[in-house]
Amino acid sequence: MTFNDYLLLFCGMGAVTYLPRSLPLLYLAHKKLPQGLVDWLGLIPVSILSALLAPLLFCENTQRSLHFGKPEFLVAIPTLAFALKTRSLGGTVLVGMLLYWLASYVL
Repeated sequence: MTFNDYLLLFCGMGAVTYLPRSLPLLYLAHKKLPQGLVDWLGLIPVSILSALLAPLLFCENTQRSLHFGKPEFLVAIPTLAFALKTRSLGGTVLVGMLLYWLASYVL
């Protein structure tokens, strides 16, 4: 393949990747969306974060069975309480890291 073939390939891959993402954004940028749809779209980040964290906190490695005694789950409870009380992202990260470090020595 020549340099021009690679350049055409990269441009085509970029167009195929970004056009399907940017066209709906450009189309919906100045439109007023129904409030129910806006509320539903607001739930997507929470659901994605939950889907990412739940297997780590509740499941064993390969068995996919629930296990509530994992150190990650035990540390997540006081960390969540701290986050809800203080609403501080930096403090929550520090408390979570400190508790996880302590849990590695205690548990």
